[in-house]
Amino acid sequence: MSYKTLKSHIHSRSHRIKSTLLVLIIIAGCLTTKAQSLEENLIVGAERIGDYIEQLENKNIAIVANATSVVRRCNRNSYTHLVDTLLSRKIEVSKIFSPEHGFRTIADAGEKVSSSIDPKTGIEIVSLYGKQRKPTKEDLNDVDLILFDIQDVGVRFYTYIATLQYIMEAAADNHIPLIVLDRPNPNGDLVDGPVMEKENTSFLGLQPIPLVYGLTIGEYARLLNEENWLETEKSLELKVIQMANYDRTHRYHLPIRPSPNLPNAQSIALYPSLGLFEGTHINAGRGTPQPFQRYGSKDLDQTVFSFNYEVTSTLGAKYPKQLGELCYGEDLSLVEVPKKVSLHWLLKAYHHHKGAFFKSESFKLHSGQSALEEMIQSGFTENQIRATWEKDLEAFKVIRSRHIMYP
Repeated sequence: MSYKTLKSHIHSRSHRIKSTLLVLIIIAGCLTTKAQSLEENLIVGAERIGDYIEQLENKNIAIVANATSVVRRCNRNSYTHLVDTLLSRKIEVSKIFSPEHGFRTIADAGEKVSSSIDPKTGIEIVSLYGKQRKPTKEDLNDVDLILFDIQDVGVRFYTYIATLQYIMEAAADNHIPLIVLDRPNPNGDLVDGPVMEKENTSFLGLQPIPLVYGLTIGEYARLLNEENWLETEKSLELKVIQMANYDRTHRYHLPIRPSPNLPNAQSIALYPSLGLFEGTHINAGRGTPQPFQRYGSKDLDQTVFSFNYEVTSTLGAKYPKQLGELCYGEDLSLVEVPKKVSLHWLLKAYHHHKGAFFKSESFKLHSGQSALEEMIQSGFTENQIRATWEKDLEAFKVIRSRHIMYP
C-alpha cells in the first residue's frame, strides 16, 4: 500500500469514527432531553390541588407525610411542603402521621421514632414507627379525612407501603375517607423477584407481592382495596389523585431523597438487589457516602475484592453493620443498573466470604422466600433460582394488571 493510499485510508477511517461519535453524542443528547422533559412535565397528585382541595375545606385533616411530601412552586424550580401549602390555603391540618425515618426523614432504618410537636407549625406528629404502627381510635377521634402523600420506591421491603396498609385499615375501621396523592415509582414498571410467602409476613412485607412490584403508591392502594387484601371487615372510601403526564416506563429522578440511605437514582435502582444484603452480615454501604451503591465486609476475600472502604457512623446510619471496619467489596456507583433483581452480587459475596454469612430470620423476611438461603448454600445458579419465581410472578402480573392507572 502506497503512502498516499495509506494516508487516505486513515483519513477515511478517522472520519467514520468521528461521524459515529457525533451520532452517539446526538442520541445521548436526545435521550437526556427526553428524560428532562418527562420529569419537568410530570405533575404529581399533590400538585393537582384543584382536584381535592374542596374535599378538605371545613374539615379536620390528618396527613400522612414526611420530607418527600412536597409540591413545586409556580416557578417550578423550588418546593414547599404540602402541610405548609394546605395551611396557606386555610385548610385545618389537625394531625400529622409519620412513617419510618420520621416526619423529617432523618432517623435510621429501624430506629424507633417518638411522637412530637412540629416546631414550625405546632401540629401534633403521631409516629407510626415507635410504640405503634397503626393509628388508634383515639388518634382519629377528631379526624374527618386522611390525606396520604409519601414518596415510595416500589420495593416490597421498603416499609412505606406497610404504613399505607395500616392507614387504610384504620380509616376503614373508623369510617374515615382516605385520599392518596399519587407519586411516581422510580423503579418504573419493573416486576421481579421472589413473591412474599405467607409464613414470612412482617412489616417488611405484608402481602404476597414480588420484591419489585411495578405499581405507584396510588395503584398499590387500589390493589389493596379492590382485591380485599385489607385486614378489616369494613369498607374503605378511597380516592386516588392521579398524576398528569406520567410515563410508567421511565425511572424518575426524585427531588427529595425518600429516606436517608437512598440519596440518588443509582441507590434506588440498586436497592432491590443490594437490599437483600440486609439479611446477611455484609454491609450494603450504610455508614458510607454511597449507601446501596457498594457492598463489602472485613470477611470477604481480599484477593478477589480489591475495592475497600471504612464504615463510620453517619446521619441515618448511626450503627451500621461492620462499623469501624475496613471492608472489602465492590463499588457499584457507576455500573449500569440491571433491568431485574440481580442475585449476582449476593452469590459472589457468599462464595468468597469467610464465616457466617446469613442472618437466617432476617434474610427470610427480606427475601420473602424461605428456600432462597438453602438454594444459595446448595450451589444453585441465579437462573435456577429465578426459575422458582416464575409461576408466582406471572400470577401476580394478572392481579397487577387490574389496577394499572397509567398506560
